[in-house]
Amino acid sequence: MDKPIIIAIDGFSSSGKSTMARRLASTIGYRYIDSGAMYRAVTLFALEANYIDADGNIDKEALTAALPHIHIDFEPQADGSQHTLLNGVDVENEIRRLRVSNAVSQIAAVPEVRHALVAMQKKLGEARGIVMDGRDIGSVVFPDAELKIYVDASAETRARRRFKEMIEKGSQVSYEDVLANVVHRDHIDTTRAESPLRRADDAIAIDNSDMSIEEQDAWLLDQFNRVMSK
Repeated sequence: MDKPIIIAIDGFSSSGKSTMARRLASTIGYRYIDSGAMYRAVTLFALEANYIDADGNIDKEALTAALPHIHIDFEPQADGSQHTLLNGVDVENEIRRLRVSNAVSQIAAVPEVRHALVAMQKKLGEARGIVMDGRDIGSVVFPDAELKIYVDASAETRARRRFKEMIEKGSQVSYEDVLANVVHRDHIDTTRAESPLRRADDAIAIDNSDMSIEEQDAWLLDQFNRVMSK
């Protein structure tokens, strides 16, 4: 296969799919798109606009009306990573905080939000040559993607990874709170009415609970090379 392809990587929160996707994109020269960061950016917008109250209730009417005014983009960094921009402002650190994590699954379950972001994601994929990770990339956004991967790991493993990442970034959180957030998000992501998390029928599944990043990279590159050799 000579033409650039679309690679869709789906999975539970903190399953390592973003790391896999980002590193593969760097290796093969594709653009990496973090769809989860897009939902986090909308969630941050909603929190700062007070569209979510203390009990987690969402003012869906106000949020829906604001969607046309929410612009999300990604800015490459010198170290090869990328930062999320919300209306031109770098919000990469803010969207990774626990207050956003605690609300993002509820925001992502709002149909109007999903419709708006899926449209953005499809637009980003028009040029192909992308690696995009999320919850519904292979099942909804790009059902015809040439390579679909579904990543899983135990909730405890994912919580440990997320806790370590947040502590390294200076967040004051407990492992118990992170684990509770992971379990809560799993429930919402798999049971929501709009585009629930599920493995696409033609996705290749991987449980990376006991894999190193290097092992993940090698496995994923093998899958890419297999598709490209057809």
